Amino acid sequence: MTTADRQQGTPSTLDWPMPTPVHWSVNRIKWSVSGLIGGTWGNEPNGIDDLICVRVADFDRNRYTVVDAPPTLRAIEAKERGRRLLRPGDLLIEKSGGGDNQPVGCVVEFSHTFAAVCSNFIGRLPIATGMWPRYWTYVHATLYSGHFNVPAIKQTTGIQNLDTEAYFNLRVPYPPTCEQRAIASYLDRETARLDAMVAAKERVLGLLAEKRRGLITRAVTRGLDSHVPLSESGLPWLGEIPAHWKLVPLRFLVDIFGGATPNTGKPELWDGDIPWVSPKDMKKEEITDTEDHVSLEALKGSALRLIDPIVVLIVVRGMILVHSFPTATTTRQVTINQDMKALRCRPSLAPHFLRNFFWGLESHLVSLVDSAAHGTRKMETEALGRLEVCVPPIEEQLAIVKYIDDSNARLDQLRGATERTINLLKERRAALIAAAVTGQINLEAMT
Repeated sequence: MTTADRQQGTPSTLDWPMPTPVHWSVNRIKWSVSGLIGGTWGNEPNGIDDLICVRVADFDRNRYTVVDAPPTLRAIEAKERGRRLLRPGDLLIEKSGGGDNQPVGCVVEFSHTFAAVCSNFIGRLPIATGMWPRYWTYVHATLYSGHFNVPAIKQTTGIQNLDTEAYFNLRVPYPPTCEQRAIASYLDRETARLDAMVAAKERVLGLLAEKRRGLITRAVTRGLDSHVPLSESGLPWLGEIPAHWKLVPLRFLVDIFGGATPNTGKPELWDGDIPWVSPKDMKKEEITDTEDHVSLEALKGSALRLIDPIVVLIVVRGMILVHSFPTATTTRQVTINQDMKALRCRPSLAPHFLRNFFWGLESHLVSLVDSAAHGTRKMETEALGRLEVCVPPIEEQLAIVKYIDDSNARLDQLRGATERTINLLKERRAALIAAAVTGQINLEAMT
């Protein structure tokens, strides 16, 4: 295909600003498959009728395949299996689900040979005769990344639903089968190369995170002077600490405050400008604002109270405590919900030092968490109060905080540059796929 062929091609009926090659047709996407077959959820596994049931959670949204993960087994009766059994080359479309940053409508290829069905949030798309599955996976990927599926999304009861009829009426380019195969092979090679580059950069992010954690842990447990005399703390999880530091149970260093949730059925309690911190806000080092706000009216006759800065906020209940211990400091007056605690430090302990201590000893803090009702996780106030905290002289605490802040600022610059590179590589990947499936790359260049 020559440059002239592309320039004289038929304009695509998608919103992409590029023509399609003259020998390609343009048609509705529904003709690339031989139908849409619904999924099934089945019953609890019984060891006899069990099959692997592919869920939306099994979608690899980067490589457009079904991931290799511990399978979900469901009991599927023989009469229900029939045409619902997945076959290698089937495409699977997410019909329901999605979220704020992840719209519904992702399509992946099922390339496995094991017997499986898909859940009822997914539709099975057997590929039509003369169509190459992997090429059409990339077409759907371009529709998804370009948000061409968004007009076909309907929101119901908090879950997005895809209007499959509207979606499959989108018109897309149809190259000959031999070109579909060539384009798919080319994209498999090139996206694998880009994916390897992204994976290398993500490993760098992991190393930077490890370095950050190690730097903080050492600073809050050993201090800044590598020649200072050490003494044994007597705690296996802590080891040696500077001899002139003290070990003090947290309950003697802070005052602990809880929170509450105002009546959600009274809008007047939620129309104020007072930050109301819940676990979803605990993704930052400092809380300057929150997603939800309450009014002064909400403070009357309730357990909710205004908490002046600077305090250390922690999450004490929720499944995030399985692997993390979210911690932040405040810069303004806030209120908190019942899954949080606010720790006001007494004069011998600097709030930012305590925050860093929690960051550095996160794995130990997670080990102190117990299971609460319904399997959720909870940090008991008594266990928190017993936690032994390293307490250097206050001047040394402030020096350690400054050292950590300065070191983290340098690491954050490296992390930011690495994240920008990853985003550029992902943008390049999406643009490459879109160009290939719309005929903007010479076939000769793909070999």
